[in-house]
Amino acid sequence: MLTRLPGERLRGRHGAPSRSDAASTVTTDGPLVGVLALQGDVLEHVLVLGAVGVRTAAVRTPEQLTAVDALVLPGGESTAISRLLMRGGLMEPLRARIAAGLPVLATCAGLILLSDELEDDELVRPGGLAIRTRRNAYGTQLDSFDTKVQVRDVQGGPLDVSFIRAPRIEAVLSDDVEILAEVDGHPVVVRSGRILAMAFHPEVTGERRLHELFVREMVEGAPR
Repeated sequence: MLTRLPGERLRGRHGAPSRSDAASTVTTDGPLVGVLALQGDVLEHVLVLGAVGVRTAAVRTPEQLTAVDALVLPGGESTAISRLLMRGGLMEPLRARIAAGLPVLATCAGLILLSDELEDDELVRPGGLAIRTRRNAYGTQLDSFDTKVQVRDVQGGPLDVSFIRAPRIEAVLSDDVEILAEVDGHPVVVRSGRILAMAFHPEVTGERRLHELFVREMVEGAPR
């Protein structure tokens, strides 16, 4: 069952990294992790990645996509992000790079965009992750909540995360997709190759461990 944490703010939580925290830990070399910066909680991901110690860059154009070694697809409004990907000529280059093995971390709307199948939905998306997903399955914005989630391969106890108009993974379509965490019998964190995707937001609570897992296992040492 879900363990909902009453009285918690969904954004600006105490303990989230600040700009100064991120700036003080970023390395001057190593992989460059892009954050798709068309819509959604871009800044939160930039701050967490900075606190983890990696370089980041905003990605809004095909040229900027070409320059990065890995990519974060943030939460936000999946329909808006899809339209902006199409308008900016990013959809096909993104689809091609994902198919070629680009390391990708996706949260919430990002998971929707990666899903190979969507229930009752024809949203245009890059795909690349063999799951079937339902949008807004946990309710409206008013139904958003924080909870604790235990994730396999992540040390230090359960993660404090936010479900905000979250999608639900209804089915895993390939044995290549590993389920790392579940809530009420549904996968909420999955890994496939160099893709790490989750139905919730760890970044808005300042939770860094999934970003650390992504950088350690999928970004560092990946061919560039």
